[in-house]
Amino acid sequence: MEAVVSRLQLALIVSLLVASLSLLVRSASPELQILTAERRIDLTLHIVRVYLTLKVENTGTSPASEILLAFPPTQVDHIAQIKAAATVGKKKKKSYLPLVVKPTERPDAPNGTKYFSVSFLSPLSTGESVTLEVFYTLTHSLEPFPVEISQSESQLVYYHDSAKILSPYDIKQQITLVKTPSKKVESFSRVEPTDFAGTELKYGPYMDSPSYSFSPIIVHFENNNAFAVVEELLREVEISHWGSIQITEHYKLVHNGARHKGVFSRVEYQSRPSFGGVSSFKNLLAQLPPRVHSVYYRDEIGNISTSHLRTDFRKSELEIEPRYPLFGGWKATFLIGYGLPLEDFLFQSPDGRRYLNLSFGCPLAETVVDKLTIKVVLPEGSKNPSAVVPFSAEQHLETSYSYLDVVGRTTVVLEKKNVVPEHNSPFQGQEEDTGSTCCRSIRRLPITKARLLQLPSNFHACGAIDAGICVFLIVHCMCGLPAHGYINKQMTALSCFLK
Repeated sequence: MEAVVSRLQLALIVSLLVASLSLLVRSASPELQILTAERRIDLTLHIVRVYLTLKVENTGTSPASEILLAFPPTQVDHIAQIKAAATVGKKKKKSYLPLVVKPTERPDAPNGTKYFSVSFLSPLSTGESVTLEVFYTLTHSLEPFPVEISQSESQLVYYHDSAKILSPYDIKQQITLVKTPSKKVESFSRVEPTDFAGTELKYGPYMDSPSYSFSPIIVHFENNNAFAVVEELLREVEISHWGSIQITEHYKLVHNGARHKGVFSRVEYQSRPSFGGVSSFKNLLAQLPPRVHSVYYRDEIGNISTSHLRTDFRKSELEIEPRYPLFGGWKATFLIGYGLPLEDFLFQSPDGRRYLNLSFGCPLAETVVDKLTIKVVLPEGSKNPSAVVPFSAEQHLETSYSYLDVVGRTTVVLEKKNVVPEHNSPFQGQEEDTGSTCCRSIRRLPITKARLLQLPSNFHACGAIDAGICVFLIVHCMCGLPAHGYINKQMTALSCFLK
C-alpha cells in the first residue's frame, strides 16, 4: 500500500513539473498580434487560389522568429502549394522577399488544426511590425451539387470555408473577399456584415476577433469551367547520345465535375454548343518549350489528328482535342510526344558537372495532377546523378534498358502528388558525365560512313565475321568489354578491319 501511495505521489510531482515547464515555455514564447488581415478567395476556376495579406506586430517582450498559419483539417489535405513573402518598401518601390514555409505541429492544436510556420528574414523585435503576403492553392475543394446533371444543364458547386480567418493570434481587423466566375450565385451564408455586388462577396470588416475564431460559410454558385484532372501522368525524358531530348507523356484524364446522366446527343452538342454541354470540355492547351519538333498525339487506337501546333521563338502551344467531348465522370487516355534540342537545356559548370534544366509539372493549362511521375533517362556512363527540385518531391534511382544498351541507363525518378500549374517551375538534374563509355569510344575511332557500310560485305568476303552480329561487335568492342572464344575471334577480325 505504501508503495502504491509513493508511486502516486511521484506521478503527481512529475505531472506538476511538466505543467509548470509548459507554462514557462508558453510565457517565454513571443506574442504576436495581427493588426490587419485581408483574404481574397478566387473561385473562378476549379483550382481555388487564396491570397492573404497580414500586417503582424510583436506585442511580446522577446523577439519573434516565425509566425504560424492555421488551417482546418478539412483544408490541409487539399493544399497543393503555399508560399509567403515579406513586403519591403511602398507603392512603386515595393518588393517581395520570399520566406521559408514548412509544416509544423503543436500539441495544443484545437480540433485537429494544422499549422505551417513562416520564418521571418530577421527576428521581429518588440513593437516592430511586418507585412506578409501569403498565397496558397486548394484542389478538389469545389463539390458539385447536384452531383449529376444532364447534357443541357449548367454545373453548380459548393465551396466551404470560414468568414473569419482561422488564426492562433488575435486579429484587430479583417476582411474576406470571395470572387465567383459569374453573377449566378444560388445562395451564400451570411455573417454580418456581408455584401454581394457583381461577382464578389464581401465578408466583414470584423473587429477584434479572438484567436481561433471560426464562422463557417457555404457559397453555392455556377461554375462551368473545365474540371480537368489528370489522375496519373508519367513523363519520360530520354537524353540521347546524339544531342537531343525525347519526351513522352502518358495521360489518364478525367472530368471531375458533376457526373453526366442520361444519353449523349451529338446533334444537340454541335447544333447548340452554348447549351448542349456547357460544362463539358472538348479541347486542352499544352504549353511546350520553344523549338519543339517531331510532335505526335495518339492513344491506344492510333494517331489523333485533331491537334494544332503553334510555335515561335518564345514558346510552343499544342491545342489538342480528345476523340469525344468530356462530360462529368468521363475519362480519356492518350499520350503526347515531342523532341527538343539538347543544347537548349544542358549546361556544363566549371567543375565538370553537367546540369539539365527542365520544367516540372504538367504542360496542360489549369489542370490538376493527382499523381505525377517524371523519369529522366540519362545516357550510359552517367555518374552520381541527382535532382534539385524547388519544392518537396520524392526521388529515387532505377536502371532502364534500351536498344544496344550494355550496362543500362541510370534513371532519376521524381514523384509528387497534388500538382497544380504553380509547380511548373524549372528543376535541375545533375550528373558528372553525360557521355557514356560507348559514346566516347565512338568519338575516338576514325570510322567513316563508307567504312561502316562496307562492314558486312568485307566480313563475308574474308570469312572472318558474321554480319548478324556486326552491330553487337561494334558496341562490344567500343565499350572495352571482355570477350571469349568465338566472340573474341570475331572482335579481333573487326579490330583489324577498323585499323
